[in-house]
Amino acid sequence: MGRPVKSSRFGSSAGDFEVTGAFSTETTQPDGSGAEAVSTASGNFIVSQRSSTRFKVNFLSADGSTRQIQILDLKPVAPGSLTAGQFCLQIILDDSTVAYASKIFNRTVHYKEAGGTTGSVKYSLSAEGTDEDKVSGIGSIDTI
Repeated sequence: MGRPVKSSRFGSSAGDFEVTGAFSTETTQPDGSGAEAVSTASGNFIVSQRSSTRFKVNFLSADGSTRQIQILDLKPVAPGSLTAGQFCLQIILDDSTVAYASKIFNRTVHYKEAGGTTGSVKYSLSAEGTDEDKVSGIGSIDTI
């Protein structure tokens, strides 16, 4: 693994990474009402890093009843394509292209675009709506 991300960038405080989508490792929802599904609730966040693609994630269950903390794998896909045990982080590239992170290091993120194009870029953490002024060569990851 490359240099890990600073632990101060993880958590539920303003300016920390926000998880775009998370899919529980469980097969049923915490309230037992049905099959588990992807959670795209605002406020899902990373607790800690295990490797460049494996993280402990705190997220709201798909039924909205329970906050869960699980170790999930980072996948460079849209939330609708996640399967059990996976999560995704959306990144907006400097040309406004939407991509999804495949690996995260302290200063760079490896990504994959919907068309299959891959690459790596330095990243900044910024709140949704404030990430419009792009700096060339810098990708923007949403924060809480």
